[in-house]
Amino acid sequence: MKLRLKKYSSRITPTQFIALGYLAAVILSTVVLRLPISWQEGASLSWMDALFTATSAVSVTGLTVVNTGETFSEFGKIALLCMFQLGGIGIMTLGVFLWLILGRNISLSYRKLIMVDQNRNNLSGLVQLLKLVFILTLIIEGVGALILTIYFKLAGVYSDWLTSFVHSAFHSISAFTNSGFDIYGDSLTTFSGDYMLQIITMLLVLLGAIGFPVLIELYQYITSKNNHYRFSLYTKVTGIMFLSLIIAGAMGIWLLEQDFYFASLSWHEKLFYSLFNSVSTRSAGFYTMDINDFSNPTQILLSALMFIGASPSSVGGGIRTTTFAVILLTLIHYAAGRSEVRVFRRTIKQEDIIKSFVVFAAAAIIVVVSTMLLSYTEHSHLPLISIIFEICSAFGTSGLSMGITGELSTEGKWVLMIIMFIGRLGVLSLLFIFRTNKRKQNYHYPKEDIIIG
Repeated sequence: MKLRLKKYSSRITPTQFIALGYLAAVILSTVVLRLPISWQEGASLSWMDALFTATSAVSVTGLTVVNTGETFSEFGKIALLCMFQLGGIGIMTLGVFLWLILGRNISLSYRKLIMVDQNRNNLSGLVQLLKLVFILTLIIEGVGALILTIYFKLAGVYSDWLTSFVHSAFHSISAFTNSGFDIYGDSLTTFSGDYMLQIITMLLVLLGAIGFPVLIELYQYITSKNNHYRFSLYTKVTGIMFLSLIIAGAMGIWLLEQDFYFASLSWHEKLFYSLFNSVSTRSAGFYTMDINDFSNPTQILLSALMFIGASPSSVGGGIRTTTFAVILLTLIHYAAGRSEVRVFRRTIKQEDIIKSFVVFAAAAIIVVVSTMLLSYTEHSHLPLISIIFEICSAFGTSGLSMGITGELSTEGKWVLMIIMFIGRLGVLSLLFIFRTNKRKQNYHYPKEDIIIG
């Protein structure tokens, strides 16, 4: 029996194992949310709604079909927090950290799983990486919860310290993991004029979405005694593209809504509505206004930003910022007639360029097919822009919605759940699932040109 299990497990690739791990987490989470202890008194949750909520929580998306604050008890909310953490920092990160606490050695097979789960290219330094990821996560979430607790209490949002802490801890974890779940019932619309809360929320969202490798390099830069510390090409490209998308998104929202929703607003209201929505589309899902109040061009812009998503090895989904950056750089260099793609005195590998276009093409196909399926399952009674927005939100694990999530049919919910799961897993990981452990072929066929374009 042991030999059979070992033989069967050897056939499973690390990517397939990770996918099965997240699937198991969704199933277990569904069972937990279906327990009466997870509900508020007088509330109930169907199996389908529990499955949808569990998928949304583990994939740190935030799309919901029920009111989180009114449906779930304190136990249920704590269970949701555990799901955020599991989906946010990765199933292998938590598993390996517990393994280290027990004093166990991390085998090569486990290191391969860590590499896949954290979207890394090599095995070196993975255990130390996970330690830093776990510690940085706890520090950021803890500091965020502490600041919010003090702010909520002093601002009079909550009357006692305990309630303030509970709500602050939930919001801090939800913001850093970019899950977008809230216990207020209307996300942050009640706090649309509370700029301090919005600033704290945006900082937590940014720290979660920019990616753990960037955070680790920033930590090493701050703690390094060497004044000549050099950031990697990955961090430079990620940081610049990440900030550029936020600025471009905010400017785009401001300009597109200048004669519409923003027409009668003050400059600071325009600034924070634009900036907060640009940041939230990274993959957070919080909102301070009804997205339906935006014009169609702005809704299309937000859909594009959610499609791009967060950075690799972060808590967010989408095609990722580096993919978009490499595609843009390739187009610019190709138009200029250059044979290599260069940036910061470095040449980007041809393999990474191919990966970027593969991810973009596969993601585009997934979004288009999903949009067609959702339009079919809902019998076209929903506006097309709402469906596109919902699909991009699920794929980018953003959680923003134009209010159609609760109206979806059972088939429509299945479509969104699959897209949310793909968004958390990643497009490359999805493609790698179909790979096997077979040896590479050591022969090549003759090459021949074909007409392109």
